[in-house]
Amino acid sequence: MTDLEDHLDAQYESSFPRLAGYLPESREAVDRWQSEFVARLADGPTEPAGAVLDLRTLLRNDAIVRMYVIQMMEQVQPPHNRVRTVEQLLRALTRIIHDVPRYDPDPRQRIAFPMSALFVYMMMTPAGQAVFRNEKFNSALQKVLKDWCGYLDSADSCRVLNEGPEGWLSPEAVKEFDLDDFEIDRTEPHWGFTSYNDYFHRRIRPDLRPVDPDPKAIVSANDGTVWKIAHLVREYDRFWLKGQPYSLADMMAGSPYAERFVNGHVLQSFLSGADYHRWHAPVSGTVRGAEVVSALMFSNAESAGQDKTAGTHSQGYQSSVNTRGLVFIEADDPKIGMVCVVPIGITEISSVTLSVAQGDTVRKGQELGYFSYGGSSMCVVLQQGAVGGFGTLKEKDVIKVNAKIARAG
Repeated sequence: MTDLEDHLDAQYESSFPRLAGYLPESREAVDRWQSEFVARLADGPTEPAGAVLDLRTLLRNDAIVRMYVIQMMEQVQPPHNRVRTVEQLLRALTRIIHDVPRYDPDPRQRIAFPMSALFVYMMMTPAGQAVFRNEKFNSALQKVLKDWCGYLDSADSCRVLNEGPEGWLSPEAVKEFDLDDFEIDRTEPHWGFTSYNDYFHRRIRPDLRPVDPDPKAIVSANDGTVWKIAHLVREYDRFWLKGQPYSLADMMAGSPYAERFVNGHVLQSFLSGADYHRWHAPVSGTVRGAEVVSALMFSNAESAGQDKTAGTHSQGYQSSVNTRGLVFIEADDPKIGMVCVVPIGITEISSVTLSVAQGDTVRKGQELGYFSYGGSSMCVVLQQGAVGGFGTLKEKDVIKVNAKIARAG
């Protein structure tokens, strides 16, 4: 690691707490997975097809994109530079999207997010920063992820939903993920789950996430860990700098509603792969707008330094640039005004599905949508004056969906 990288890491540590990311903290585990994965590329499906074939065509026809991809691999320092050619990268992507992650009872060794593990070192290079922001490359990669999401929605992906040692229904997994807290039927094949994604966005038992009874309560939209709390947020700000300030107009993709949140409040939380992946309405009201903004997926803020978690240290930045949902709710309580719920995809976890549409009326605690396959990030944005703050909540606190996070003034 260079002196500059050390300096950036130190700057980041002073700004935000480090959360457990999608990859093991042990670099040895990631390096071992990469080495074994590359060695196995000759086995199984590796000939590019579908969206990966389209990506190959882009790389052959677009000199700039090809230049960045080649430079990205070349800039990864030994011994982490195991994927060294374009064809090797394409074979790796083909292998990933035809497979399903296995459970490992040791989280220090578990690689549940293989695309993050494949790209983690590449993302941190100068060329990687450039190419993962390239519109053509990002669009091609989105299609690859869509193909993979389709496979993870298929019945064939249920093969890892078993009670064996590498199964996501093993006794160790049941304990780790509190599976008995969810709606499951052990008498059914795969306990009632129809696919790997169905397992990951499983529904929690309603009695375990009761809606706070205080009529003035604004409740959490999700389970997760508080990443950042901000007040007096601006319409435009330099979200890419140290501190990653929120930029409302960018976060809300130019929505005219952004003006209503100037000088307001943001609570952002991180959802790990083990968290409940559905999100709910923080207030009762009317949905004034609901959309999914298709944007970046594997882009990090340079100001976050060397992010070895594959994206979790850039969540403020990602609120402005990543694929995300926007759900604007006009609260029934006029003192609250409008609330914006912003589910944000990170790396391969960029499938955002909305369960509501413009014009719908929602009750506090009603489901708004879900993420497929794993973790992500969430912002709840409140207008100025809606609340006095978020009580005693602070960074790294655990929050639960439907529990009070603030009270209307």
